[in-house]
Amino acid sequence: MYLKHFGFNEFPFSLTPNLRFFCGLEAYKEALDVITVSLQNGEGFIKITGEVGTGKTLLCRKLLNSLGNEYVTVYIFNATLDIFNLQKAIAHELEMPVPKNIDHHDLITLITEKLISLHKQGKKTVIIVDEAHTLTDQTLEGLRLLSNLEMESSKLVQIVLVGQPELNKKLKKTHLRQLEQRIMFSYHLPTLRNKEELLSYICHRLAAAGYPAPYSTIISPKTIKLLFKTSRGIPRLVNILCHKAFLLTYGYNKKIVGINAIKMAIADTENVATPAMTTTYYYILKVVLISLLITITIGAGSKLLSLVL
Repeated sequence: MYLKHFGFNEFPFSLTPNLRFFCGLEAYKEALDVITVSLQNGEGFIKITGEVGTGKTLLCRKLLNSLGNEYVTVYIFNATLDIFNLQKAIAHELEMPVPKNIDHHDLITLITEKLISLHKQGKKTVIIVDEAHTLTDQTLEGLRLLSNLEMESSKLVQIVLVGQPELNKKLKKTHLRQLEQRIMFSYHLPTLRNKEELLSYICHRLAAAGYPAPYSTIISPKTIKLLFKTSRGIPRLVNILCHKAFLLTYGYNKKIVGINAIKMAIADTENVATPAMTTTYYYILKVVLISLLITITIGAGSKLLSLVL
């Protein structure tokens, strides 16, 4: 919608976990270092936690993309599966043919044989479970038992659990203490720590979207403090607010995102809007968005009419 207006090749603040928009800030580098060093040392379990919207899924994608050829990776993004279906998903990711009516015992046997085969080829198998805080206790225990598979000097599989802080509370349960004790390394992914990190994040995404000029030619520097305060440094909220602000700025046919556009975006976003902002800017925001929709609809109708004629 506003790509041509601002000179972007793609939307800079899309919520899709696109690796080209991965911003290598210090915290993300630290998280990747913890994981890669742990994998190199052959640790069985690694845990990464972070609040909602801090970029955990993008971190998983970055990890998958950065591991060398010596690793065979399994990425589980649907952690709500029971242990049997999770093991089926693991088998699928390992490109294993699985008989339709296989039972649990035979499935474990097939997975074990596959892992041994990969180990003999000099491969290390890594299972990455995203949204791990949604795993049931039974499934977590099943993963612990799976991690028991090992040769004399090394494990056949290493498991990376990535989830929200609720995962920590879950692992504190008495019957899961064996699993918690096996987590040798862990890291908590923080939000953007200060305005400087926020600015680096914004500049990186603008450049990745194809904007060649300094950020100040498209976003007023006055907006940064307000963005940091209202987003609380959460990258997903930063993306949502910036996308709305660019949409509003486009609607006003302006070239620089100013403080009022940010305030209107805040007024329209849950969990960040204050009552005062909502009262002042919400009506204006709706008028602008409706005007944009009308403009787009008329434009589309005109193109259709020209095709008919």
